[in-house]
Amino acid sequence: MSGNFDGERGLPGLSFPDEALKRLAEELAVQYAGVFSPETVGRYILESYTGLMRTAKFKTYLVTLTARFVKERLTALAQTMDAAPKSVPEVLFVCVENAGRSQMAMALLNRVANGAIHVRSAGSAPAGSISEQVVTVMQEIGLDLGEQFPKPLTDDVVQAADVVVTMGCGDACPVYPGKRYIDWDLPDPSLLDLDGVRAVRDRIEQLVTELAGELTGSTPITE
Repeated sequence: MSGNFDGERGLPGLSFPDEALKRLAEELAVQYAGVFSPETVGRYILESYTGLMRTAKFKTYLVTLTARFVKERLTALAQTMDAAPKSVPEVLFVCVENAGRSQMAMALLNRVANGAIHVRSAGSAPAGSISEQVVTVMQEIGLDLGEQFPKPLTDDVVQAADVVVTMGCGDACPVYPGKRYIDWDLPDPSLLDLDGVRAVRDRIEQLVTELAGELTGSTPITE
């Protein structure tokens, strides 16, 4: 399935503000041929681009970030349709800004699980960039968040998750039957000094280690 994305060739009313976005739409239409129509791919790209543009601190790499975000969303949507393989458990971490707790949790669980769990993160009201203090304390333990960025919470990633872990976002996260929801009561790093952020990081590391053990069966869960 090829992607013809101008209004005269099958996608009326949908135009792209950047030629790079149009090229991305054409590429992804081929990549997801047989799963999603070019129209669906195009709408997801525009929605994702608009969502990131509202909050992104740096606009220079917005198209690149959109490409990463929309691939994550389309993969999640395909998983909910049983159109994409899902060989490991899916965990979604959600906090308010996706700039602190959920980013730390994602990085830490990725390291602990070593590929045995697929991890995503999102924010109910995403910030423009990840907290510098959070970046610093993660670098201290050898984890680089330099390529990560705050992402808005979307239904598709929630529906694809087996476990949704919330951290301070209240009832902003949509609730779907059959999903497991866990709430971790952790202070907001943006309100803490560097030592306080380190303490939150260390507590998250304990929690993700327990969660990984439970989901993979490698170690017993500790309540």
